[in-house]
Amino acid sequence: MTPNIHEVTAEIEQDRPRVAPGILSRAERTRLAERAFLGLYRWYTERSQTLRNWSPDRDIEWRSARRDPSPEVVAILQGFFAVEQYTPDYVGQIMKLVRPSHGRSQYLLRWGAEEEKHSDLWRNALLFTRARSREWLEEYMGSLRNSEWTVGWEDPLRMLFYQIIQERATQVNYLNFGLLVKGETVTDGDVTRPNPHHDPVLQHAARTIAIDEGAHYDFFLETARVFLYYFPVESLEALADVLKHFAMPAMDIIPDYDRFGEAIYRTAIYGPREYSKDVVQVALGKLGIEGRKALENGVRLSRQVPEADGRMRDTALFGSLDYGYIEDAVTRLFTRIHRYEAKYGLDQVAPTEFVRTCPPLGPDRA
Repeated sequence: MTPNIHEVTAEIEQDRPRVAPGILSRAERTRLAERAFLGLYRWYTERSQTLRNWSPDRDIEWRSARRDPSPEVVAILQGFFAVEQYTPDYVGQIMKLVRPSHGRSQYLLRWGAEEEKHSDLWRNALLFTRARSREWLEEYMGSLRNSEWTVGWEDPLRMLFYQIIQERATQVNYLNFGLLVKGETVTDGDVTRPNPHHDPVLQHAARTIAIDEGAHYDFFLETARVFLYYFPVESLEALADVLKHFAMPAMDIIPDYDRFGEAIYRTAIYGPREYSKDVVQVALGKLGIEGRKALENGVRLSRQVPEADGRMRDTALFGSLDYGYIEDAVTRLFTRIHRYEAKYGLDQVAPTEFVRTCPPLGPDRA
């Protein structure tokens, strides 16, 4: 039996390589991406206000916190507090890069407001545990803010991938800190002993703030997938560059960062293993990339070739990127945005529509 035209086109579509041929113009891809960023921001804001509108003063039972924290816990709390003191710099510096983007700049304002609560939370932790006095914190905060954090790249795309790695690393820090202060006892082999770091209040605080960091991480992931879909080659190059030079923010300007770093390493909260396994490997997987080595090889192999009309286009010689995975993720994102817009009637006045870089073959295109 001879297959009909619909069966043939369906088979072609099924076997078609899931790569980015770049059929859409750059301007069109940019327009589609920017609409996605704005839609994602609007969806994120509603979800944030509904599910995570917590207060660092109201929602933590600070009066029940232990007043004899271990030296390691004090060093860690102080380090968390110090890193958060540069939130005005994080927002101000990155805003200069993403200001032309409506969705990304609007989100950065929301992100800054949520990060500001983190600073207040760790300040409360230091005060209520009696680890530091108000006068000490005021002086310490003043010394921290005498220095200014600056961006590592003057490129908004590279800063996006930096934020992905940084948010995931911060989330891992807070999650592992929550594990450190969880439970009244710890077991080492056959020996069970009291946990010197145990504090249910700090555990609750760490979990609360880790949920925020996870939401931030997810937003940046979704944004990066849109870039990977519409601008795969330059996105992969940016990611590879960030991984090559990544460092946690403000570690070079916090005066006692070494003490903080030693404490989180000694308590197994964060170190090279956690960075490699729980941060980079996880983030690459969420971006549809096999691994760091494959990413570097793929970037090295990618190049531009001329079209028949003389224009240059990117080749898809980066086998490290699962482009089908990225397309599916972006499709789900646009579907989520569409449902949000339909909920409030926005789809009637300013719908966000998904357009493939290479529309699939069908009867109308055969």
